[in-house]
Order: sequence, then C-alpha cells, then structure tokens
Amino acid sequence: MSVPRLEVRLDLVGLNTAAMVRRLGERGIAVTAVTKALLGAVPLARVFVAAGAAGLGDSRVANVATMRDAGVAAPVTLVRTPMLSQVERVVQLCDTSCNTEPRVLAALSAAARAQGRRHGVVLMVELGDLREGIMPDDLAAIARATRGLPNLLLRGIGANLACRSGVVPDAANMAELSGLAALVEHATDAPLEVVSGGNSANLGWALGPGGTGRINDLRLGEALLLGLDPVERQPVEGLHTDALRLVAEVIESGAKPSMPWGTIAQTAFGERLGQVERGKVVQTILALGRQDTDTTDLVAPPGMTIVGSSSDHLVTWTDERVAPGTEVAFAPGYAAVLRSMTSPTVETVYVDEAAERPVPALK
Repeated sequence: MSVPRLEVRLDLVGLNTAAMVRRLGERGIAVTAVTKALLGAVPLARVFVAAGAAGLGDSRVANVATMRDAGVAAPVTLVRTPMLSQVERVVQLCDTSCNTEPRVLAALSAAARAQGRRHGVVLMVELGDLREGIMPDDLAAIARATRGLPNLLLRGIGANLACRSGVVPDAANMAELSGLAALVEHATDAPLEVVSGGNSANLGWALGPGGTGRINDLRLGEALLLGLDPVERQPVEGLHTDALRLVAEVIESGAKPSMPWGTIAQTAFGERLGQVERGKVVQTILALGRQDTDTTDLVAPPGMTIVGSSSDHLVTWTDERVAPGTEVAFAPGYAAVLRSMTSPTVETVYVDEAAERPVPALK
C-alpha cells in the first residue's frame, strides 16, 4: 500500500456509532453522524447508517453529491448555512439545512418551489461561541417568517458550541436552548421536530447526571471516528480511540546535533522556534508534512518524539536509528484527520476486520 496513508477501521467506527446511538437513545437523543471531515467517504457513511445514525450531516454540497451518486439515501442535513450560489443544489441533494440568514431562507424557498420539493430548515441560535447563529432576541421573528415561506418546513432549532471560542456545552446553555424551543413553538403555534444541541463536545453534558430537556439530536463526528470528547480531547468511556491511524515512511535516520547553528531567523512558515539543547540525538525524518496533514495534531508511537515539520518532512527524535523504508503509525487528532482525508497526497484505506475484508477506497 502507498504511503502516507490514513487507515480507517470501519468495524471500530461502527462499534463507536452503535454505542453512541444506544447510550444517547436512552436519554431521548438521536445521532446525526457528521461526514464533513471525510470528503464524502461512502464506506463511512454506510457504516454510520448501518450502526443506527438517524441521518448524516455535512457542510459541503460536493460531499453530499458524492454520497448521493453512490446511492446513499439516508437523510442528509447541511450543517453550514447554505451559500446563495448553491441553494438549488442544496434543495436537490439535502433534506434539511441549518440556517441563520433570512435572505438565504427566501432563496431556498424559491429553489424548493421551482423544484417542486419541500426543504427542511433548522434555525441555528447563537449561545455564546460566536461562530454562527441567530441572536436569541431575533429568533421568534425569523421563525415566524420561515413558517410563512412556501415549500420550507421549519423542522427545528439548533446550536453549536466549543468550535470557535471553546465555550463548553453545559446545563445552563442547553436549558436556554430548550427554553428557546418552547418560545419558537409558542411564536409559530406549531411543534418543533428537532432541537439539535450541538456536537461531540456535548457528550459530557448529555451523558452526565442531569436531564437533557428538549434536546433530541446531537451532530457527532469526532466521537464516532476517534472516540474522543473534544472539550479536553479525552477518551469517551466505552469507545475505541484507535479506529484511525496515519502511516508514514521513514526516509532518513541518524545522529545529529539537537541544536541548529548559524544565524537563526523565521522558518518557512513564519515561525520562530525555541530550541532545546539535548546534545547528540537520533533524528529520524518521515515523508509526511504540512501539505499532507496537520503535523501538530499527531501522537507518535513510544520511542519517538515529534520535534518539527516542514511542508514535506516530519522531523522526530527516536530512541535508536530507524531503517529507511520503515512504516510508522501515528494516532491522528481531528484536525489531522480532516487535513489527511482532504489531501490528494494521502491515500485513505478502509479496513473491516470484523468482516475480514478490505473495502476499496473511493477517494
């Protein structure tokens, strides 16, 4: 197999998904499996659906098109406010979209009417993370206006936390979202089908000792793929954290000084790096760089420490020399997965060890 490559254990991702579907289902919360980091990876989409996810979520229309072209028929929600230039495709390919802009809502209505379709809408509410969302004081009016637009179905409201500013989902902001759901229902005189509380960062709250109020949907990606809670990047109890690994090949290994010499300025990426004197070290370089992945979001195996990277090279210190041609597996974080999955220089290989068969890559 080629290197670098991202190896994906479909069986473990399926077990993670089934576990979250079961545990959250016991609390009245459905799982929308988010595929946005996966570049429309059809094998993973199918695993999510087979494991019980209520639907799929993606932020890019091209990814949804890839899944639809491959025959994935599950409900799909566009989890980013649609671009005006893509509203026709959004209506054609997605059952629902998350929205914040009245002008976009009007355009979706016109597109749905022209296509003879009904398109679902989830209005996103700002709860403090300052990424996207309607301010709570404006929500009722926009909800009423949405109800009045032809061929749109106001399915619910939602929120997103922890992504931009790191605001933690907790009992207070989730109670606020539940209260806003009741406010919208009163303002529109109609029930809401969906109250989507957020993403994998919500798991500490959702699986905690308190109640979940009106929240009945979470949009999960990182927890299903990596088994982690993004709030502190800690493992979620009962989930597999080794479903994905990034494999790279050693191209050089030998003794070198730990400190550079000469006049020191910025690196190729505009950084000024602090240096640590360690005397002679074994420096091992792998053919993996920032063009391939987020090199700051990798965990090296025992006996290896990542000390730097360029566009093409991952520089490490190792306990001993490593023969060129040796393959080394790293544990990727979410940022590394996203960059690797969308990089044309990294092959994605799907393996289902439970079925004892390889799954062809569609990337």
